[in-house]
Amino acid sequence: MELVLLLLLIALAWFWLDSMTKRERAILLGGELAARFNLQLLDETVACNKLWLARNGRGHVHFLRTYEFDVSASGADRLHCHLTLLGNQLGTWHIPPYQQPMN
Repeated sequence: MELVLLLLLIALAWFWLDSMTKRERAILLGGELAARFNLQLLDETVACNKLWLARNGRGHVHFLRTYEFDVSASGADRLHCHLTLLGNQLGTWHIPPYQQPMN
């Protein structure tokens, strides 16, 4: 019984650390996507809202996580966006259309 409990605690600790690593990756990728469109990532808004299992191109099973985040064009507005990570790889992403501020 103790061995099962220990293995469960180790699995939970691994999952928690893996989730924190993937959130940092999502912040990095979200920032890169935002910069590509001259937007500012509001990094405190990055949160995983979906988690499930999926296979990659080689057939290996990984966690597929969907992260939602907000970006801003002017600092006064917010655009709701999302991206998916399959393992450590960027899958799909969406940044809605927006009107760029006039200079």
